Amino acid sequence: MSLSTEQLIADVADVLYLEPAEIDYEVSLRDQGMDSVRLMELVERWRTAGVDQIDFITLAEDSRLGHWIEVIEKFQAGDEVAS
Repeated sequence: MSLSTEQLIADVADVLYLEPAEIDYEVSLRDQGMDSVRLMELVERWRTAGVDQIDFITLAEDSRLGHWIEVIEKFQAGDEVAS
């Protein structure tokens, strides 16, 4: 099972109580309402969806949605991700 970009964005919007179009891809998600509890929820949700390599630290280090999309696409392609 894989995680589509659309599902990733929908999941982020869901935990932030926003519409997907309201999220700015290049602004830190922390500035848009993300906190550590929500981030952990997303990590678990995405691991369940098959992105086993994803971890809290990788996402917390750069919390822009655009970065998260790149990281998860690389994980799903089997590429190494440098943090």
